[in-house]
Amino acid sequence: MKSSSSLLTLLLIVLAMYWSFHSLMPVYKSNASIEKTSFSTDKALEHVKQIAQKPHGVGFPAHQEVREYIVSELKKMGLETTIQEGYSAGDWGNLSKTINVLARIKGSESGKALLLLSHYDSSTHSSFGASDAGSGVATILEGIRAFLASNSSPKNDIIILISDAEELGLLGADIFVKEHPWKKDVGLVLNFEARGSGGPSYMLVETNRGNATLIKEFTKANPDYPVANSLAYSIYKMLPNDTDLTVFREEGDIEGFNFAFIDDHFDYHTAQDTYARLDKKTMAHQGSYLMPLLHHFSQTDLTTMKSLNDSIYFNVPFFKLVSYPFEWIWPMFGLAILCFVLLLIHGFRKNVLHLMEVGKGFLPMLLALTINGAVGYFSWSILKWMYPGYKDMLHGFTYNGHTYILAFTLFSVAVCFLIYNRFKKVATANLLIAPILLWLVICAVVSHYLSGASFFIIPVFAVLAAFMVVLNQKMPNPYLLTFLSLPALFIYAPFVKMFPVGLGLKMMAASTLFVTLTFLLLLPVFSFYQKKKTLGYLGLILFLGCMVSAHFNSRFDKENAKPTSLLYVMNANTNTAQWGTYENVLSDWTAQYFGSDKKKPKLTEQTISSKYSSGFTYFADAPTKEIAQMQVEKTRDTVIGNSRFLDICITPKRHVNRLEVFTNTTLETATINTIELSTYYLEKRRGGKLITHYISNNEYTDLQLSIPKDSVLELTLYEASNDLLSNPQFTIPPRPAHNIPMPFILNDAILVTKTIRFE
Repeated sequence: MKSSSSLLTLLLIVLAMYWSFHSLMPVYKSNASIEKTSFSTDKALEHVKQIAQKPHGVGFPAHQEVREYIVSELKKMGLETTIQEGYSAGDWGNLSKTINVLARIKGSESGKALLLLSHYDSSTHSSFGASDAGSGVATILEGIRAFLASNSSPKNDIIILISDAEELGLLGADIFVKEHPWKKDVGLVLNFEARGSGGPSYMLVETNRGNATLIKEFTKANPDYPVANSLAYSIYKMLPNDTDLTVFREEGDIEGFNFAFIDDHFDYHTAQDTYARLDKKTMAHQGSYLMPLLHHFSQTDLTTMKSLNDSIYFNVPFFKLVSYPFEWIWPMFGLAILCFVLLLIHGFRKNVLHLMEVGKGFLPMLLALTINGAVGYFSWSILKWMYPGYKDMLHGFTYNGHTYILAFTLFSVAVCFLIYNRFKKVATANLLIAPILLWLVICAVVSHYLSGASFFIIPVFAVLAAFMVVLNQKMPNPYLLTFLSLPALFIYAPFVKMFPVGLGLKMMAASTLFVTLTFLLLLPVFSFYQKKKTLGYLGLILFLGCMVSAHFNSRFDKENAKPTSLLYVMNANTNTAQWGTYENVLSDWTAQYFGSDKKKPKLTEQTISSKYSSGFTYFADAPTKEIAQMQVEKTRDTVIGNSRFLDICITPKRHVNRLEVFTNTTLETATINTIELSTYYLEKRRGGKLITHYISNNEYTDLQLSIPKDSVLELTLYEASNDLLSNPQFTIPPRPAHNIPMPFILNDAILVTKTIRFE
C-alpha cells in the first residue's frame, strides 16, 4: 500500500473512531430563548443550580428545602401536587421516613398511565446531588413545562413521581409501589438517573419478560441520540440491580426505561457532584430522550408493552438504533460459518491460502492477546502501587482515568503493529484466518451464554467481505477495505471506554482486549501498511507521553480533590475514644490526629456498614468527650411458647443522623418502627446487621423482636451524628480546598458505640 494511501486510511480510521464517540451526544448550545414548546437545556440547568445548592440527603435541613422547591415548580405549571409519606426498610435493611412528591396530568382516555421518575435526595453527608439525581428531577420539570406549553392532549395520564430516599435503598419507590393507589394505573416508567457527572446517557430496559415491544416502541419514538445495546441489557439482567425502576419491575411487574450517564465517575456521591461540574451536553442528552418519548408514550396504548420475545439492539452512527429478533441469532451465525467455509475452500483452490502460512497467522494473534490482556489485567494493581493515593478513590476511577484509557489503548495498538510487523511476509489472506476463526468462536460463546451480545456478528460479516476481497485481489482498494472496517469501529470503539469508566480502571483488561480484537478485524487494512514498525514505535511513544501526562496529573488539587475521612469513635461501655479513618494514605489534614502510635484495626473488629464494605484503616487514641448517650429502654420481655419477645426503644439524646443495630443471635421476626423485616432478609441478607435507621427529626427507633426462648440477645449499637466539624466540643479545622469528604462511608461523624445484653 502506498504511503499516501496508508496515511489517508489511518486518518479515516481515526476519524471514524472519533465519530463513534462524537455522534453519541448532542452538542450543547445556549437555548434559553428557544420556543416555549421545546426542551431548554439552560432552563433545566437552572433547576439543577437551585436543587444542588447544598447537600440534601435524608435528614439534612436542605432535604426539605429541595422538596419544597420541587412542589413550588410543579404548582407554577398548574399541577396539583400531593405528598406520600411513610416508613420503609426496602431490601437492604435501611430504615427511613420517606416523603415522595407526586403530580398527575389527566389524559383523555382511561388506559394505563405513563410515569416519569427520578429522586430528589442526594447521597448521605456531603454530595450536592447535581447529577445524582438533580439532573433527573430537572429533566422532568423542564420536560413537563415544554409538554404543557405545546397544549398536547395526551391519551394517557402522566404521573410525575419525584421519589425520596433512593440513596438509602430505593425506599421512595418501595412505598409508592406497595402503598400508593396510583401504582395500579402505571403502565410504563421512564426513570432518569446518574452515576457520574458527564458523558452519554445510556438507555437500559427493565422488564421481567422480553424487550421486543419496548425496543420497537422506543425506535418509533425516534430519539435523536440513542445510546443502548442489548449486551448491557443482558449483563444488567444478571446483576443485582439497584435503581428505583427495579422496584417497579420486581414488586409491581411494571416495565420501563432507565436513562443514566456514568462518565466522570469520580464525582459520583462526592462533594464535587455540583452544578459547575455537570456536563451541559449530558443534560441536553437527557432532554433529547424525554421529549420524543413523552409525546410518543402519552399517546400509545401502554397495555400492550409486555412481550415474551427479545430483540438484539445496538446503536451506530447514522442509523441510530438497529434491532432484530433473537430468532435471527443462530441463522446469522450459521450464515457466517457457511460464508467462512466457502471462502476457505475458494482460497485453497485458488492457491492463495496455504496451511503452513495459516498456522503462522495464529502466533501473532495469540501473542497480541496475551501481552495486551496481561498488561490490562495488572495495570490497575501497578498503578495503585505507584500511586498509593489512588486506593482512596473508592470509585476505582481516577481523575486522570481517561488519560490511562488512552494510554493503554495506544499501548495495545503499538503491540499489535510491532507483532504483526514480524509476520509481514505472511500474506494478508492467511493472517486473516485466525482472527475470523477466533471471532466466530466468540460469537458462538456469546450467542449461547450472553445472547444480548450477538450483534458482535455484524462486524464479522464485514471482515468476511474484506477476506473475500483480499482472496481475489493482490492489491485491493484500501478505501474499500477501510469502509468494511467501519462496523467494527462504530460498534466496538465505545466499549473500549465504557467498561473502565463504568466499572473502574480494574476493568482495563476489557479495554486492551477490545482494542486487540478490533485491530484483528482491521487486519485487511493494516496488514498492507509498509511502516507497521514505525507506527508501533509511534504508539509506544504516545503511550509514554500519556503516562507522563497522567503522572503530572496524579496529584490531588482543588479541582481534583483527595477523598479524606475522619471520625471520632467513642465506646460507651469502656468510656474510651479513638480517632478513626478510612484513608490508606493519610492526608495532612487527617494525619494531625494520627501520630506514630496509629494502629490498624483488628480483622475481627466490627465496623459500620458502607457501600463497598470498606473498613477503618487506622485508629489512634483520642481524648474522651462528654457525648450524650442514647437511651435504651426495654418495654417488653416475655416468653410465649418457644419464642422470646422483646420490645426495645432507642431514643437519641443528641442530634443524630444514623443508628445501626447489630445482633448476635438468630431472629425469628423483627419489626422496626412498625415495618416488618422479611424472613428472606433476616435469614439471607442481613449478616450480623439488624437495621440501619437513617433518622429524621431525631426520631426514636422501636425494635420488636422475637428470638428462640433460650437465647440471650446482645445488641451492638452504632449511633452517628455528622457534626464532628461543627460540634463545639471539638476544634477540627476546615478541610483544605484540595480535600473532600470520602464518599460511600460514614464521615465527619461522632460515632458512639454501645453493647447491651438482655439475659
